[in-house]
Amino acid sequence: MVVAAAVVERDGRLLLTRRREGSHLSGYWEFPGGKLEQGESPAEAVMRECLEECGLRVRPRRLLDVVFHRYPERDVLLLFYECQWLAGRVRHLGVAAHAWVRPDELSRFPLPPADEPIVRRLQRRARRRTRPPAAQ
Repeated sequence: MVVAAAVVERDGRLLLTRRREGSHLSGYWEFPGGKLEQGESPAEAVMRECLEECGLRVRPRRLLDVVFHRYPERDVLLLFYECQWLAGRVRHLGVAAHAWVRPDELSRFPLPPADEPIVRRLQRRARRRTRPPAAQ
């Protein structure tokens, strides 16, 4: 299964959504996104899923990471896209909840095991941004 996920940042915080009860990995928090539909590119899937799940219009800027994960029920190839927030406010159309989270707070949320590599990457990137410049 191929899944495209949006890493949306606003004011130094990242958007997480919580999966609905009864879904695969219900109750877990995740970056919004979902499965690719027939004939759909990953970038198109990210845009569609953000609109359908959260009411947000986003534009994928670049591919941040690709992760393969084997769950007992299925294998998943995840494509994480850095996305620009274009319009809309977060609504719970296909998700149970949402949160805007600083990268250093991501570990406080139960995220699927497949998200661990992108979480580490985003936390490293945030530390580099806040590190004072080296002395000359």
